[in-house]
Amino acid sequence: MNRDLYMQQLVRKMHNGMIKVITGIRRAGKTYLLFQLFYDYLIKRGIKNEHIIRLALDDRANKKLRNPDADFLRNADSLN
Repeated sequence: MNRDLYMQQLVRKMHNGMIKVITGIRRAGKTYLLFQLFYDYLIKRGIKNEHIIRLALDDRANKKLRNPDADFLRNADSLN
């Protein structure tokens, strides 16, 4: 599947100060777009890996992060 249009939109709006929300049906390639294509784009532009956060909320290991009432900002080490 060609995702050039989506990549162009992400790149064009990357620094506009807004949060990006990627939506779509299951298995449409949202994770691939972000975790592979956009990640590769950032790495090629010189962004260090340690400055990129990749977090899959559907991963059972990240279940505690799905709770909107949890206070994770005070304990950022819990993300590692």
